[in-house]
Amino acid sequence: MSSAYIYVGMRHFIDPDFFLAIMPDYLPFHQEAVYISGFFEILLGGMLLFQKSRKVAGWGLIVLLIAVFPANIYLAQNEAAQQAIDISQTAAIVRLPFQALFIGIAFWHQRG
Repeated sequence: MSSAYIYVGMRHFIDPDFFLAIMPDYLPFHQEAVYISGFFEILLGGMLLFQKSRKVAGWGLIVLLIAVFPANIYLAQNEAAQQAIDISQTAAIVRLPFQALFIGIAFWHQRG
C-alpha cells in the first residue's frame, strides 16, 4: 500500500491535469488541493513503512480518503470529467466502493 500511495501522490505533481479534471466545481482552490492531497499521499504512504508512524499514517489516510471522495462522486456523475480522463461512467461508478475498501485497509494498518 505504501508504494501505491507514494506513486499516486507523485502523479499529482507529474500530471496534475488528470486530477484537476475530476475536481468538483463547488470546491475552491483546485490546483492547490491537488498538490496538497498529493503531498499527503506521499507523506502518509511513506509513514506506512515504519512501525512507529503506521498508526498516524493509517488515520491520516482515512481522513484523506474521505476528503477526496467528492472527486470520485463527481467523476461518476460528470460526463466531461469521465471524458477528460478517458473512463466510462460504469467504471467510475464501479470505483466508488473501492474507497471503502481502501479505508478498511488504512484502518487495518493503523492497528499496528
